Amino acid sequence: MRPFLLPLLILAASALGQQAPYDVFPPAEPPYYRVRYEASTTVGELAFPVKYTVWMPPGVKTLRGVIVHQHGCGEGSCKSGLTGAWDLHWQALAKRHDCALLAPSYEQPDKADCQLWCDPRHGSDAAFQKALADLGAKSGHPELAQVPWALWGHSGGGHWCGGMVLLHPERVAAAWLRSGVPLLKADSKRATIKPHEATEAVLRVPMMCNLGTKEGVTVKEGRFAGAWPANEAFFTELRGRGALLGLSVDPLTAHECGNQRYLAIPWLDACLTARLPKKAGEPLRPMPEADAQLAPLYLGEGEVVAPVAAAKFADAKEKAVWLPNAAVAQAWAQYVKDTAVPDTTPPPAPTNVQVKGSELTWDAEADFESGLAGFIIERDGEEIANLPEQPKNPYGRPIFQGLQYSDTPNLPLVTMNFTDTKAEPGKTHRYRVIAVNTAGLKSK
Repeated sequence: MRPFLLPLLILAASALGQQAPYDVFPPAEPPYYRVRYEASTTVGELAFPVKYTVWMPPGVKTLRGVIVHQHGCGEGSCKSGLTGAWDLHWQALAKRHDCALLAPSYEQPDKADCQLWCDPRHGSDAAFQKALADLGAKSGHPELAQVPWALWGHSGGGHWCGGMVLLHPERVAAAWLRSGVPLLKADSKRATIKPHEATEAVLRVPMMCNLGTKEGVTVKEGRFAGAWPANEAFFTELRGRGALLGLSVDPLTAHECGNQRYLAIPWLDACLTARLPKKAGEPLRPMPEADAQLAPLYLGEGEVVAPVAAAKFADAKEKAVWLPNAAVAQAWAQYVKDTAVPDTTPPPAPTNVQVKGSELTWDAEADFESGLAGFIIERDGEEIANLPEQPKNPYGRPIFQGLQYSDTPNLPLVTMNFTDTKAEPGKTHRYRVIAVNTAGLKSK
């Protein structure tokens, strides 16, 4: 971006941002906390207003990390960030590692320059770190300001997450980049973006590039056709230097997120298990070399070659997909084939089932591997309802909370309740609620 244009762009974006109709919904009440910062007109500071909402896993005394779920560019994607902290499946990952789950929502108006937030050097890095300190104080977890980061980002969010790895490799446990990567070398097609430099420390941070096949792999024209060339350049540069970098092409999608969470969550789980320090304040641990698997880069042609232990990989390692362990490698092989990552374990059973009059309420946690597709309601041993009645998800497997374009729950948020309108008045009934995951497995 030309230096003399930057102040004008920031001022224009700031003025637009103040007018954007971003609703503060849903309300943030414990264990959810939120802060909001106004736009700045100072060069180098964040040009858009932004909200940060964090979910704190109940009962955790000391956080070990924070998982950041970063939306993409455009007004619609930015608004979808408002619900990111409420995603039950991502909460299951966060709870597993005593991590907070944080979702930003930049108030970017339609047609405004996304680079003014998705390049962290334009103020979003500083705003993010300020939010960690402020949310830590607000929630009673001041350690939030210092814990490691696990980053997930879609589109411009992938650009942001990759940029944060390049700026702060010592803070990032792992990063998943869906459809967007930062620029490492000058490119005439992206001339307004200043390239990043990748230090040796960056090479030790596990990352995964993930995009849809219709983003330039099989479909060479259209709005998102540039995603593959950008990912290919990023992958080639860093893997050529030995970076812990994988690449997974979704065979079913374009720019939408699809079923990527069924690989992203176990991949992040493996990285967090290996890297989070045992004691707060200690540095991140290195990924264990003995567990790593390698596979030939797969772009959808022919059979998927099964990954093998890195020590046994015979081809050029600098061109191979890096994977953290054998379990994730097996899931990767299935994902790049048809995204049908398998699951053999049932979801947790619902808890705290209560009946008041004809209304049932309950609590439930998402299945770690496959999330939550819905519930079966039984009365006196007979099935009387399914929630939702007709599960829908235009972007992948049906999910109880629904799914927006940037991989966040639909608005308004669905609630866990059911009204039995056909119960016999004056008769005592016995109810059961059964959870169903997206692999079709039922809880107890």
